[in-house]
Amino acid sequence: MNILVYPKCTTCKKAIKWLKDNEVEAVVRHIVEEPLSKEEIKALHLKSGVEIKKFFNTSGIKYRELGLKDKLKEMSLEECYDLLASDGMLVKRPLAYDDEKVTLGFKEDAYNEIWKK
Repeated sequence: MNILVYPKCTTCKKAIKWLKDNEVEAVVRHIVEEPLSKEEIKALHLKSGVEIKKFFNTSGIKYRELGLKDKLKEMSLEECYDLLASDGMLVKRPLAYDDEKVTLGFKEDAYNEIWKK
């Protein structure tokens, strides 16, 4: 499993604690220092089965500064992929994935169902 986090994010801290408490091995990646490439975002989006707007950190400062609430409706998928790849702070976190599954954000019940061995 891989998990993308922003270390100062309290939700990310909860997810990492859950992984440790449940002995789930994960490769942790700092989403700002090592942002996803456009190709990675596209692959994760297609694998996830959720709409692209779910990949955006809608509570983030950058999201609000760029006025993305209204702009996303008009943007193409490729434009969304480019934007998400341009700044890790725009990506919903934590973002956990493996070869088969993708989860956005952290909810303990979902992690218990999806990631617990």
